[in-house]
Amino acid sequence: MDVQLKKGLLEFCVLAVLKKSDSYGYQIIKDISTCIEISESTLYPILKRLETGSYLETYSIEHNSRLRKYYKITDKGKDYIDEFLEEWKQVMKIYKFIKGE
Repeated sequence: MDVQLKKGLLEFCVLAVLKKSDSYGYQIIKDISTCIEISESTLYPILKRLETGSYLETYSIEHNSRLRKYYKITDKGKDYIDEFLEEWKQVMKIYKFIKGE
């Protein structure tokens, strides 16, 4: 898969995970890895970019005497996913055209 395409889709995969429930980095990687490979070095810049864009917010909870950073999708993040899914309908239309369907 094209690197730039994968990079863009990963943002929406992260938001999709967080749409189901709040989560933390390692768990997000585990959840996304069921459909696409992702590493910590890829995930954390995506999380930071999404946070900067107000698509998600963070909070911390103590776990095993350490603070664990959790990520929560915002309403803006949910709207971002909805916009992506609407645009994806157009991509699928083009895909079917190219495929000859």
